[in-house]
Amino acid sequence: MTTQNICFLIGNLNLSGGTERVTTVLANALVEDVNTQVHILNIYAGDQPFFDLSYRVKNHALFTEKVSMKKHAMSSIFKIRNYVKTHQIHSLIVVDSISCVFTVPALYGLKVQHICWEHFSFHVDLNQKFRRWGRKLASRYCDEIVTLTQHDLAQWKLHLPHHKAQIRCIYNPLPFNVQTSTVPQHKTVLSVGRLRHEKGFDLLLKAWAVVQEYYPDWNLKIVGSGVEQKALHTHAQTLNISDSVVFCPATANLFPHYQQAGIYVLSSRSEGFGMVLLEAMAFGLPIVAFKCPVGPKEILQHTQNIVVEPENYKALAEGLMQFMQDPVQYQACAQRNKIDVTAYDVSHVVQEWQRIMHRNDTR
Repeated sequence: MTTQNICFLIGNLNLSGGTERVTTVLANALVEDVNTQVHILNIYAGDQPFFDLSYRVKNHALFTEKVSMKKHAMSSIFKIRNYVKTHQIHSLIVVDSISCVFTVPALYGLKVQHICWEHFSFHVDLNQKFRRWGRKLASRYCDEIVTLTQHDLAQWKLHLPHHKAQIRCIYNPLPFNVQTSTVPQHKTVLSVGRLRHEKGFDLLLKAWAVVQEYYPDWNLKIVGSGVEQKALHTHAQTLNISDSVVFCPATANLFPHYQQAGIYVLSSRSEGFGMVLLEAMAFGLPIVAFKCPVGPKEILQHTQNIVVEPENYKALAEGLMQFMQDPVQYQACAQRNKIDVTAYDVSHVVQEWQRIMHRNDTR
């Protein structure tokens, strides 16, 4: 059997976000197949992956440092095309539709399976017209579009009705095994994510100020780095909750943080999926989250976790206090989460990806 060469095109694997995390997890899992060679092609840098990358994955970059993609559009197209031809890539997986503005012309005339793996909600474009163009190009010229949720699959089909690509949903995989040991409830509420506006940590701090009035013996731990770090520290001081809030920098090793937590909280204004929800469930942590239309709503809808009205920080606080005051509900949710999360086992997800890419062998 001939070796199948798969390549992920991603922005920069050195970054610490969920996109980089899940790409690393999937690449590491796919390369375990002896008949599969996995490549990572970073747009820039990527030489020091934030998350552990298998030594078997070939890791390269178009540019050594960040450049203007508008000024380097043509060179990017030619570099991608040259890499694909030189390494005899069978399937190119474009991580984020915005990069399809480069990969569509780069693959013109080549017999390469072209897959767009969208990590943003369809209605989130971060005011980047290239992302909107990328989605239109992907819908017409890619072979497959993979969304992270059924909700987004429906949105792609609704708003791009003339698509020629096959559009399907494949959930993100759980990056580690479900923890079987029973850990005593710690009086720490955990939240993990980049310190950016869409993650809603400002709303979480307002909710925590309410919780502290009734449960002063609990602490809040926020793990992440980002542009709002200073503003959030100031916000905590203004709310007079600094003594009960711990800020920790982003880390690839989240195990200790999950192990030492009692409840997980997600305060995002928007999500593409919500990998942290799977991780928290694997540790048996009850979850309180805003009902984002994409991600949390779908992942948590059939679980015993608490989902509240988006951006309603008082409802978020009430949800947290509900788990704090009701040990029966707490334990029932904790036990159920470890069962529900097995649906996202990496082996199941890898099989779905392999089915897509093996179809390319018979085209």
